[in-house]
Formats: sequence, C-alpha cells, structure tokens
Amino acid sequence: MAKLRTLCYSIIFAPSTKNITILASFASLGVSADLIKALNENHIESPTEIQVKTIPFLNEQDTDFIGLAQTGTGKTAAFGLPLIQKIDGSKPYVQAIVLSPTRELAKQIAKQLFRFTKYYPEKIFTEAICGGDKIDAQIEKLKRPTQIVVATPGRLNDLLDRQAIDLSQVEYVILDEADEMLNMGFKKDIDRILRFAPKERHTWLFSATMPEEIKQLIKQFMKPDAHKVEVDKEQLVNKNIEHFYTLCDNVKEKVPMLLKFLKKQGNQQGIVFCKTRATVRKLAAQLEEKGLLAKPIQGEMFQSERDKVMRMFRSKKTQILVATDVAARGLDIKNLGFVAHYNLPEQIEYYTHRSGRTGRAGRKGLSMCFVVEEELEPMEDIEMELDIVITPVATA
Repeated sequence: MAKLRTLCYSIIFAPSTKNITILASFASLGVSADLIKALNENHIESPTEIQVKTIPFLNEQDTDFIGLAQTGTGKTAAFGLPLIQKIDGSKPYVQAIVLSPTRELAKQIAKQLFRFTKYYPEKIFTEAICGGDKIDAQIEKLKRPTQIVVATPGRLNDLLDRQAIDLSQVEYVILDEADEMLNMGFKKDIDRILRFAPKERHTWLFSATMPEEIKQLIKQFMKPDAHKVEVDKEQLVNKNIEHFYTLCDNVKEKVPMLLKFLKKQGNQQGIVFCKTRATVRKLAAQLEEKGLLAKPIQGEMFQSERDKVMRMFRSKKTQILVATDVAARGLDIKNLGFVAHYNLPEQIEYYTHRSGRTGRAGRKGLSMCFVVEEELEPMEDIEMELDIVITPVATA
C-alpha cells in the first residue's frame, strides 16, 4: 500500500534562470552612486522585494526595525547599504554591531560590506569576530579603527569578558537570522550584548520566521513602535522552489534511493541534510564509497577542516555536502542546485531554512525528501504549516 502513494514517473531536475522583476532601481531607493558602482561590479543590478521595502525606510528613519524574509532574499544588502550610509568614517570607534548565528555567515556578511564600500568616499572598516579564530589576533585587530563589527554572539561575549571591545558608543545593533540564533541557544548571549549596548541605540532585527522566542525578544529589547516589513507573508517558503518526496519501504532503502536521485542531478551541487552528526559521517562515507564527490559538514569538525571542505566545494572538487542543520546554517553558497532531506527536520522552521539554500536570486530550486511510512504524517504537518505541496515522485 505504501508504494501506491508514490507516483511512478521520473523528473529531470534542471533549475533554470528566472528573471527577477525590477521593482525599482537602487538609485531610487536612496543608495549612493559610489555604492551602486560596487553593487554593479558584484552583479547586483536590481533590488529584491525586501531591499525595496527596507532600504528607503532605514535611510530616512532612525528607529527600530523588523524585517521578515526568507534566506537568500538579499537581507545583507537590505540592512548593509543603509548602515554604511549612516556610519561616520571619521570616527574610529565601533558604531554598529551585526550579530550572526554562524562563523560562515558572519564572515560572508563582513566580506559583502567590504565589497559594498570599495568606491565609497569614506573609509569604513568592518571586522569579523567569530569563534574558531584566535581571540588574541582578533583583540589586536580591534585596536585599529573599526566602525562595524560582525560577530557571533559567543565570541563577542568572550571579548566583553576580556574588556577587549567597547560597545558604549554603538548606535546600531543588527540581529541577522535572529530565529536561528535563538534556535542555536544564543538567547543569553544576545541578552547580555544588548544590555551592554546603549539604551538609545537602534535595533534592526531580520528573521525568516517569527516564533514565540523572537516575539519575546522584540518585546524585551525593542521599542513598541518598531517598524515591521514582511515579504511574501503568505508564502513562508521561497515560491521558486519545487518540493518533492519519495517514499522508501524502510530506512535502509533511503541510501539507494538517494543515490539514484543524486546521479540524476548531473554536475549540480547540493546539500543532503541529516538529523545527527553520526548520520552525517556515516552517509558521507557511504556516498564516497559509491564514487560520489561528497564531504561531511558537522559540528565536531575543527574549523580548519570545515574551511577545507568549503574550499573544495566552492572549487567544485566536491559536489555534495552532507550536513546537519546547525553546521549548514549560513554557508556562503551560490547557485546551489538542490537540497535533499535524508531525515526530516525536528522543527518545521528548519525546513524553511534548509529549502532556502536553493532557489536563490530568482532561480528555480529543488527540495527532495526521503521518507518512510511513519514520516508521512510529520511531512504533512510541514505542508500544512508552510502552505506548500510536497509532490510524490519515484527516483527510478
């Protein structure tokens, strides 16, 4: 009976480029010509919806702000461009901090802000402060003029403990991927950082979802009149992503079914998500044994090992990353062809984050689930909660 739920047809998953509707030019949003020159150089030519709704407001207003939008919709430019234009490059102290859930995402944000300011008339210095790097070296870097600090919450607290960073003149605090920071257990770290920052600061919060913990954080640390922008309110998952599942007779059948699916992807790169680090290690080894270019990304790895895997992936020496949710969060990956769910996520919000790794910048994306009979009900909960349809297919 289980197999009757599976439609027996094959699908060629070949994402194609889709043009983004040009909602406005960056100039009309109040972005300076120097910043626009850098944007064009980085092939960012037309603003996304979150950028259109966010940039003019943040340029003109000094208030708290809440931006709700999916992963991959351009949130870094949405807050980064107005932030750069508000920073005073003649003042050598920290004026803004950007909090990020992972080292990878923090470094990605810092790199983007650096690229944005390439032609900017004022010298604005951004420093990435993350766990996994030598803290003494970071302390030395912070002795130089620095206007923006992009940090993971744990490492920023370490620096506060050592009195190695001064937040007393911070005017802007940006919480990026706020829901994920709370999911990763950074609530106490964030609370402490916000208490160190001046009360008259402006707090900008960006998140893909709005769980109860986020609402509590907003109530506790943000002004009641905080301006809120929501992109695709009724579309919790990127509408450019197609969602499918294949039903396996048992857990052991997942590996051969996954192999068939991966072989159909050709040279496209993707991420396979697992629930535990042990499953990540085992599955990556199984895929490698079958001749696939697969590497694990999980929390027990040294940062140098993670960096090596990511260099291999970006140079296309590795095709598939096998990862846990936490390890994959914030990875700077462009043109990802697909994501596969070897295990369904424990939290529905994670399905949003996982799927959001593909289908970026207007391209088509693909999300494939591998489930057994007892996982059908949790999968239906995902469909109902996120208002999506996960279509049954056969990979053979």
